[in-house]
Amino acid sequence: MADANGPWNREPEPEEAGSPLRFWLWVISLAVLGGAIWKLSEMFPGQLSSDWDRYRLIQLVAILALVSAGFFFARQRRIGELVRNLAIWAGIALALLIGFAFRNELQDVGSRLRAELIPGTAIASNDEVVISASEDGHFYVYGNGDGVAVRFLIDTGASAIVLSPADAARIGIDTGRLTFNLPSQTANGVGFGATTTLDSLAVGPIRLTDVNVVVNQTDMSSSLLGMTFLRSLRSFEFRGGKLYLRPR
Repeated sequence: MADANGPWNREPEPEEAGSPLRFWLWVISLAVLGGAIWKLSEMFPGQLSSDWDRYRLIQLVAILALVSAGFFFARQRRIGELVRNLAIWAGIALALLIGFAFRNELQDVGSRLRAELIPGTAIASNDEVVISASEDGHFYVYGNGDGVAVRFLIDTGASAIVLSPADAARIGIDTGRLTFNLPSQTANGVGFGATTTLDSLAVGPIRLTDVNVVVNQTDMSSSLLGMTFLRSLRSFEFRGGKLYLRPR
């Protein structure tokens, strides 16, 4: 026999009066949210400088309004519970608004953390690109040649941009059709390379077109960014375990 006090036989709790109060609390919370947005736009001018930024903000507010309405009106709640939920949603809205207002600054912080955790990540800061030294003290950077990702060692002792045979093949260069007749002095003796041209070479926001490169004949641990690349910059500087590249 079913328990008379079981969950299926409980008397429904009487609904509390106060739906108008809930409605006005919801309206007031949206008004506070709108006021916070207006105040933040005054404190941080230029943050909503494009139609896309305004669209994203309106979309965010609409989602918050829709979800919060569900919490206010889905079922009857005691006023204390309602106030608690209101405070929680106010905190969530404030955190999202602060994140939106400081999105560029937070993106810079994230980029700098990524550069420290993954040496070789090129970080654009103001009018320069910053690269952190790796554990071996060398400077590696992830760039791309003709749209293909390549890990380069920045080498001031190399006169040219030198691609390893493996990187050249990934880019789409047919190394079998190259003529390796360009001698160069290496730690292992004289090596030979072949000249070719890339449509584009990019390191972060730095982008070069119609770039002359050398494909090395023998395997290399990493492709090299030599003085051909560095001379294309306005300046570069090694300082405090960082490499600062300043494009023209």
